[in-house]
Amino acid sequence: MTDATFSRPGAVDLSSLAQAAPAAAAGGFVIDLTEATFQEVAGSSMQYPVILAFHSAHDPQGAAVGETLASLVNAAGGRFLLARVDVDAEPRLAQGLGVQGVPTVVALIGGQMAPLFQGTRAADEIAALLDQVAQLAVANGITGRAQPVAVVTAEGADGGAAPANPRFAKADAALEAGDFARAVEEFDALLKETPTDAEVLAGRAQAALLVRSLSFDPESIGRRAAAEPAGVEAQLDAADLDVINGAYAEALDRLLTLAAGLDADEREVVRVRLLELFEVIGRTDPVVLKARRRLSTVLF
Repeated sequence: MTDATFSRPGAVDLSSLAQAAPAAAAGGFVIDLTEATFQEVAGSSMQYPVILAFHSAHDPQGAAVGETLASLVNAAGGRFLLARVDVDAEPRLAQGLGVQGVPTVVALIGGQMAPLFQGTRAADEIAALLDQVAQLAVANGITGRAQPVAVVTAEGADGGAAPANPRFAKADAALEAGDFARAVEEFDALLKETPTDAEVLAGRAQAALLVRSLSFDPESIGRRAAAEPAGVEAQLDAADLDVINGAYAEALDRLLTLAAGLDADEREVVRVRLLELFEVIGRTDPVVLKARRRLSTVLF
């Protein structure tokens, strides 16, 4: 993924650091994008990442990419919105965005474009790129969720968003207002009702990371971590910063190495933070799966 710089108000800027796929079923997170609807959809990238997928009916090989994207985005349950653009029907939109071939996939985060790839990709590669997009969004305070939409065709038929899930209304409002501490409280309240809900756990972990990041001084964190290799607080802050910068393997390795040399009480503190970062990074990310196996050897 091409690096891009994003910022968010009130926080330290840590981020400097074929045929179309079948239409999504009602209640999915896939739309067909037109020139007329582009500005509205681009605006929604201030709340959650939008994945733009440019395709053509004359590129049958690209259909597999579209199907994979639709499947992954729908499975993410609102973590992204997939907006498909038929370059044959919308040539001006494709040209205006600099698309030179199909399939081309681009992320919109906070109104800014981050090219992902052109051509075909394996499903696991696409999944890894989407995970990177999600983490880049979180690092820049973009933590909202797309709402399910009805099937939207290029002609605009049957459009319209489904009602927002009222369960997440308070948490989403807090996140959009930049009140990350209140968002944590709202997610905690939801966890009392559904303690194993993966979406709530991930939302809570992301909000908690944002709370901690508000007071971060990256240079100070780096110096302290280097000076205190066995310091729990120093290494916890450094691991948070690693995650925000997209250095997931480094973050988890840092804490796993630290935990191995701690007593039981301090090791428990690190274990809890590791589990939280697993949720932020994504439970199925290969880095997380590897770290979970290593954590079991550290604990037992």
